[in-house]
Amino acid sequence: MPERVILKLGGSVITEKSGPCRVDRKRLAEISQAVARRKTVLLTLVHGAGSCGHPQAQRYRIQEGVDGSNRKGIAVTHAAVAGLNRAVVQALRREGVEAMGFHPLHFCVAKDGRIAAFPLEPLERLQDLGITPVLHGDVVADRARGASIVSGDQLVTFLATGLRCSRVGIATDVKGVLGPGGEVVHRIDAASARNLSIGGSGARDVTGGMRGKVEELLRLATQGIESHVFHVSRIGAFLDGKDHGGTIIGER
Repeated sequence: MPERVILKLGGSVITEKSGPCRVDRKRLAEISQAVARRKTVLLTLVHGAGSCGHPQAQRYRIQEGVDGSNRKGIAVTHAAVAGLNRAVVQALRREGVEAMGFHPLHFCVAKDGRIAAFPLEPLERLQDLGITPVLHGDVVADRARGASIVSGDQLVTFLATGLRCSRVGIATDVKGVLGPGGEVVHRIDAASARNLSIGGSGARDVTGGMRGKVEELLRLATQGIESHVFHVSRIGAFLDGKDHGGTIIGER
């Protein structure tokens, strides 16, 4: 049976920070070519929102909860991330990948910002037919807050366990998880993470930035699933199981 793998594309690698929802189509084409050449894994792809979602969620204060005063933000935020999802799917399909977009808003429910219900059978059955599911961070209904943001990183954690994936790859615009001096931290586990100082980012991110990514991926480490954080140019090396020069998050 093919190896089940999740690849997460950081929002910052597929959108440009210079303006609202500017898609980096050249980068998307390069990523799609790398994915299309690797047919030995059963791939689930997740992408972040970047400039196509974070500004909207911040403007409407989605993470503070949604009621009648800011409910307009649900449609505005979802429209932005869904548009980016279409661009990702189209780029993959141009390279021959049978990709299909899945929007968490339509079938995911959260409670206090954490996934509470998310049926995976549709993804699994279509994946068995050779479809590559492409999901994204999204605004979803929330049992406690009305609505909230479920990040791409949280989706990765949930999907990796639910789909019984063996590896997780996080493609970013940096070489890996960086320490305070800009050096790559090549290995992180729960013990070392407690004293780890992670370099920050100037980009707007309502989902926790790199620190949030590490915290999500440490959840997977407790279940024996290793996660790999690397520069987007090293996607091919990750999918091939080769050294990507980035960070591995797992148990010692």
